[in-house]
Amino acid sequence: MRRRRLKLAGVVGEFFEGVGLLGRGIAMYARSPRLVLLGIIPALISGLLFIAAFATLVYFISDLADLATWFADDWSEGLRDAVQLLAALGILGLGGLIGILAFTAVTLLIGDPFYEKISEQVEDRFGGVPGEVEVPWWRSLRRSLWDSLRLLALSLLIGIPLFLLGFIPFVGQTVIPVIGALVGGWFLALELVGMAFYRRGLRLPDRRRILGANRVVALGFGVSVFCCFLIPLGAVLIMPAAVAGGTLLARRVLGAPITG
Repeated sequence: MRRRRLKLAGVVGEFFEGVGLLGRGIAMYARSPRLVLLGIIPALISGLLFIAAFATLVYFISDLADLATWFADDWSEGLRDAVQLLAALGILGLGGLIGILAFTAVTLLIGDPFYEKISEQVEDRFGGVPGEVEVPWWRSLRRSLWDSLRLLALSLLIGIPLFLLGFIPFVGQTVIPVIGALVGGWFLALELVGMAFYRRGLRLPDRRRILGANRVVALGFGVSVFCCFLIPLGAVLIMPAAVAGGTLLARRVLGAPITG
């Protein structure tokens, strides 16, 4: 029993270590007013696009819920309305999950020079990157786009079953959102360490493998970013700090120093 408690305490400690990496990213980023401004501009552009997209989803949510619950057309009115409400919540949840991941990918692409600068400053502060791999910007952009599309496709494969599970009463409104946050947090962590991994010549499979070996820390960081992104304007304000925190996470899982 004592060993089990110690193991649980270790898991909780690793999770909050990941949360702390985002906090450190916020603190480091906030000390540079110029980078604050540069980092917010691409996030603001991307945020406006996705706010418009989500508002469109909300506007048509009733029609989409009707389409998703075609099988309940002949049910009693009360039961049909309940199923349609669950469908509407599930669609909004799935849209939010995909929207957050897509926002991150698009913002990183739009603001690549700005976020690359933030990430480099974090690396330089803790000793830089020995043997850094120099990649032409166009090749880096193409590689980032391809990896982001792969992550989005995978998130859809996971998100659709979560949407269907959302129809289960109580479980769909309690357990499934938590699972959605964990899934979203995992994919955000994979996205946000990308720049630091590319700098070392490492690709998406390397990210999955190395973060998988440090899953609890990665989830602590990713879930905290995911929750911040749910706050109005949180994605715009936190995105640059998330890049800084993602660089710290990358250095931590790759064995590079993040103190001193």
